[in-house]
Amino acid sequence: MRTHERVLARIEADLAAGRWALGERLPAERALAEELGVSRPSVREALRVLETMGIVRTAVGSGPDAGATVIDRPAAGLGAAVRLHVASGTLAVRDVVETRVLLETWAVRAAAQTAGVGGAGTAPAAAQLAEAGSLLDRMDDPDLSAAEFRVLDASFHLVLVRLAGNALVEAVMTGLRGAVESYVAVGSAALPSWERTATRLRTEHRAVLAAVVAGEADAAERAVRTHIEGFYAETGL
Repeated sequence: MRTHERVLARIEADLAAGRWALGERLPAERALAEELGVSRPSVREALRVLETMGIVRTAVGSGPDAGATVIDRPAAGLGAAVRLHVASGTLAVRDVVETRVLLETWAVRAAAQTAGVGGAGTAPAAAQLAEAGSLLDRMDDPDLSAAEFRVLDASFHLVLVRLAGNALVEAVMTGLRGAVESYVAVGSAALPSWERTATRLRTEHRAVLAAVVAGEADAAERAVRTHIEGFYAETGL
């Protein structure tokens, strides 16, 4: 095991043991190096890895905000890793699509079940459903570019996933967002008519949201599966 990996293992163990909570600062590099019996460059390398993974946030200087602070952004590391693996060709687009279908069909089913038992009446759920509807309204703008449409599209899907209430599924889907937007952009450019496809996507989005709001879990699951797999098939990716 390389030295910085030993530092990572120790910090992981300390986090698991509750030595540091969210929002707390880790000891300074020099103190960590002395405590662990390693060099400061090894500690610095370990902290860079943790920052990339979304576990800590680092700030230079000597003020109260300097050093490494424990945070929790699981999607940060997931997103970077997935994007790189897709770009390198080690993760096929089909794998990303299948994973997306697996997670989103579960998410819209859970969201619809929540709405079906009155959960949509709670303030957070109602706000999320309103946000989803607002995103679809913005996507109806005929002057919207394909790139702007894709950003709103991705945001709409993430709102529905968030409504399901599973933080880990939300983090994974947030991490996948870059890879999803990438294949959607490539696929959109290959379409014979983006306008015609965008019209169909708008209709499908409305159907998904309507099923969730109505608490129709089976219909919501079918609608989002057809939506995701239909675009993938149409683009020939």
